[in-house]
Amino acid sequence: MPKDELNAYYFHQGTNFYSYEYLGCRLSVIGNKYHYRFRVWAPNADSVYFVSDFLNWDEGVPMSRVTERGIYEYLYISDKRLDGALYKYKIISNGEARLKGDPYAKYSKGYDDGASIIYTSKFRWSDSAWLARRKRIAQRKLVQPINVYEIHPASFLKHENGDYYSYRELADALIPYMKYMGYTHVELMPIMEYPYDGSWGYQVCSYFAPTSRFGEPDDLKYLINECHKNFIGVILDFVPAHFPKDEWGLFEFDGKPLYEYQGEDRQESKSWGTRFFDLGREEIQSFLISAVLYYLREYHIDGLRFDAVASMIYLDYDRAPGEWIKNAYGGRESLEGISFLKKLNQRIRVEFPDCITIAEESGDIGITTKSTENGGLGFDMKWNMGFANDFFDYMSLDPVYRRYNHKALNFPIQYAFDERYVLPISHDELVHGKKSLIDKMHGGYDDKFKQMRCSMLLIMTYPGKKMTFMGTEFAQFREWDYSTELEWFMLDYEKHRAMREFVAALNRLYLERDELWEIDFEPSGFEWINPDDEDKNCVSYKRYNKKREYLTVVINFSGDVQTVCIDEYDMKELFTTGESLKIEGNKITLLPFSGAILKNKTVSVCLKEEI
Repeated sequence: MPKDELNAYYFHQGTNFYSYEYLGCRLSVIGNKYHYRFRVWAPNADSVYFVSDFLNWDEGVPMSRVTERGIYEYLYISDKRLDGALYKYKIISNGEARLKGDPYAKYSKGYDDGASIIYTSKFRWSDSAWLARRKRIAQRKLVQPINVYEIHPASFLKHENGDYYSYRELADALIPYMKYMGYTHVELMPIMEYPYDGSWGYQVCSYFAPTSRFGEPDDLKYLINECHKNFIGVILDFVPAHFPKDEWGLFEFDGKPLYEYQGEDRQESKSWGTRFFDLGREEIQSFLISAVLYYLREYHIDGLRFDAVASMIYLDYDRAPGEWIKNAYGGRESLEGISFLKKLNQRIRVEFPDCITIAEESGDIGITTKSTENGGLGFDMKWNMGFANDFFDYMSLDPVYRRYNHKALNFPIQYAFDERYVLPISHDELVHGKKSLIDKMHGGYDDKFKQMRCSMLLIMTYPGKKMTFMGTEFAQFREWDYSTELEWFMLDYEKHRAMREFVAALNRLYLERDELWEIDFEPSGFEWINPDDEDKNCVSYKRYNKKREYLTVVINFSGDVQTVCIDEYDMKELFTTGESLKIEGNKITLLPFSGAILKNKTVSVCLKEEI
């Protein structure tokens, strides 16, 4: 069977994981001619036309249907390269014409236009040292410090005139900052082309095209390459659950529901106003899995955070009783969604066992981070959203009432090892009236800073990998606003500078001390000293490494001086929230809203591999 026929066959079977090399725009040079072949899948169309600026945007050239299941093709032969040229597909269905961007375009104008752009990458990678290290530690990729800095590229920094920083400018500003702060990975909120700024990137129309807001695809490669040269990992936020209803995008692509579910019980999200992907359809599986692997292969990314996983695995997600239909076994689980996620993660494991997958999964399915061989979904980690919600609520309480909510501190350990967790201070927790982290803290101005330091100390020493949203590190009071840059001017104020230095010092300590990360996902890495000090609003516990060396953590979340008894007498201060600490034998006296990390006087600092 010819190669093109095989590609089409596997695409329709849901197993063409290189479908971007078959569909979309493909260039081949024959002699001194440039052959541009365009392919699009539109099975419900009556006819499809190719339109472009180099054909003067006229009525278009008819495309030929080359498979029974709806792939159309057009070949254009040029005397010169067409990089930068614009094109669309005009799809005729039931007498109506729709102008659509190419779902497989590598570059797009985005916004309201959505014209696809012909693009040839000229980038040359120089990150071999990073990739070699990543491959070398593949078997222990989670047995390392992982401290993620989540950013929204459009609002991290802006020029004085309001223009975005380009990918290249972002590299120059972000990388030195991350190295100074001690973060190991940057997580970019979605950068696949999206029309509406207010979606923060979560309403994607062009999955293979990095947004043109910040430059060309090669500029994004430059950012990633520079991160790698500085030993910073890059995680991309990916949206495999749903897409918006912009006319030029995937919405009713060929006149009927195609990429979305056809049944109204599963088709649309009322809250988001978007359409859910038909995850049971083979061509959609080829499309989405190819998109994920495209960024792993072509952009050298180190991991993906998958958005809204719960909406993919629960039929009743965002639906009232009577608005959804049970599965074949009478349950609420989406069998197609679960099967797709397993298939996706299995493929990633085959090709990129050294890369990380993270699920934003708010449900209780209990198998998110179990291997697919053992019946799980196959993710490496998931966000511990329950911990974040409960803990932030606890910190918002008057300390007088915290004793009645002490379970926010000790209950998370009861399930901490059921899955492999990331403890997130994410963008989701800092918008829509939820307040910034510093402003979540109860009390007056000074007490808010003290309590935030205690909060960061607990998060950085509890089991689980770490993630902090931009601006949190210097205690920005205003909620995150996607339309303006972070309030960097807050660093002109001493308390905000001091908070950033505190977070940086805590991050560096986290990197240095393997007790805080080597056994994150096993009970042997954590031991309570006193989990039930609710009357004092205190907790005390130990973190262990594999050598059974340990650090002791004591934190006072009350507004009074408290004395905590531990089971050691030979301890000394390693790190504090900045308040004075008194150690007398096994008694630790803590001032209001303060905490400390202690170590045995005979234990030395561990050595670690460069991150």
